[in-house]
Amino acid sequence: MTNTQIDLYLASGSPRRKELLAQTGVTFERIAAPVDETPLPGEKARDYVLRLAHAKAESGWQAMIAQGMPVRPVLAADTTVVLGDAILGKPDNAVDATRMLKMLSGSSHEVLTSLGLRHAGGVEVVLSTSVVHFAALSDAQIADYVASGEPMDKAGSYGIQGRGGLFVARLEGSFTGVMGLPLHETAALLARYGMGFLA
Repeated sequence: MTNTQIDLYLASGSPRRKELLAQTGVTFERIAAPVDETPLPGEKARDYVLRLAHAKAESGWQAMIAQGMPVRPVLAADTTVVLGDAILGKPDNAVDATRMLKMLSGSSHEVLTSLGLRHAGGVEVVLSTSVVHFAALSDAQIADYVASGEPMDKAGSYGIQGRGGLFVARLEGSFTGVMGLPLHETAALLARYGMGFLA
């Protein structure tokens, strides 16, 4: 793939986001965009997830410039699980994953996924909100799931596209948004800049 074929850079190391973005019809390369994902004191979940998508897109743009790469738009995303006022990010360890899954068991929570697209004119940010209803989980089910390793790199300690999907009794919103990249919102955002199948 030559540089002239690249539509944009994806500022994410997530294999799920890579697979989903390919479905929009754009061609892309990955770019590293490390940011501090610590919530600010008193920060609301929506403000948090929007801030991180913006920061990741800007970080990817600055990395592109610093490395002398061809200038292309940079797409970033951030996904956060919200239960009440609590932001549930990626678990620190198995104990933390167990704690989160016990919190989610038998309740409903929000999954917020924000998109940030950095282009020459600035950053445009879009938010996708979904509501996920979890079945009641036994301690043994939680322990088996945590032991599988699947929860360890996922917000809220579960992956809806994997074994974690067995716990989801009902979903209101975007399945791909819960996975980490809402396809409709992503395609619509890219189309506004002449990219992808919807352009």
